[in-house]
Amino acid sequence: MNTELANSNDLYPSRVKPQPEFLDRTDPVVYGSPQAGPLTAGQLNQFERDGFLILPAFFSEQEIAACNAELARLRDSDSTRKCPEAIVEPDCDELRSLFAIHQPDISPFFAEVARDARIASMAMQILGSEVYIHQSRVNLKPGFAGREFYWHSDFETWHVEDGMPRMRAVSCSLLLTDNYEFNAPLMLVPGSHQKYVSCVGETPEDHYLTSLQKQELGIPDQDSLHELVNQHGIIQGEGPAGTLVLFDCNTMHGSNGNITPFPRSNLFFVYNSIWNQLTEPFGQKAPRPEFIASRLHCAPVSQRAVDYSLQ
Repeated sequence: MNTELANSNDLYPSRVKPQPEFLDRTDPVVYGSPQAGPLTAGQLNQFERDGFLILPAFFSEQEIAACNAELARLRDSDSTRKCPEAIVEPDCDELRSLFAIHQPDISPFFAEVARDARIASMAMQILGSEVYIHQSRVNLKPGFAGREFYWHSDFETWHVEDGMPRMRAVSCSLLLTDNYEFNAPLMLVPGSHQKYVSCVGETPEDHYLTSLQKQELGIPDQDSLHELVNQHGIIQGEGPAGTLVLFDCNTMHGSNGNITPFPRSNLFFVYNSIWNQLTEPFGQKAPRPEFIASRLHCAPVSQRAVDYSLQ
């Protein structure tokens, strides 16, 4: 199939041209109003301007302790480490990521956290609709061994490799450990969500088998990164455990390797609008597995108050 012809109706083509380019965003950033949820008008304006929002002390110490107890159970389980959802570091046996943690068969506890009304209500407010979990994971950066996550827009990958049609998804990153400026916290480029960086290179079959360990395709070129950072700068998503970072699906972000003794773990839930469910991948390859991109499990999140004392 002629890839360029197949993408002729694609608003955000990528990996189809020999040169990178900037494309204007054609989708809203905020779909809902201040009256539709807990975020204030000022917070919604900041999210629309920057493409992210950092909320310190969002979870209590008790709630974070319960989350870390569940993470330790999963991390130390031999059966968990052998499942397809577990991704190890490319050059050692340390756990790098664990996907689909919102599925009850992997973690009944994190399945409840994904429904926490405090988080889900903000996602629904930003996206202006009911939401479902497109992807969930925990990213671990153990001391001395945690490798980098190179600069990328999540939407570029979700669009090309998963078939997410429009920019109507939001990521929620809950800091399970203190994220210092020196132990490789999330870095974000404010304002970058308004431009889509079309990347270079054809997607190979089963690209996820290597990209989840180290992504080398679907990443922006250095000239585009220079332009974005020179224009907008870089903000670190640092803070004490319990901080919540909300960021738009097209916000450029990444993180360095962790060579400090201090481990860093973040919990991610990606909420997608029920009106933005996946189609066939725009990169003309087979869809990635369900544990990376939900196609079958797209029921709206039933938000509720979660009792963290039961963990």
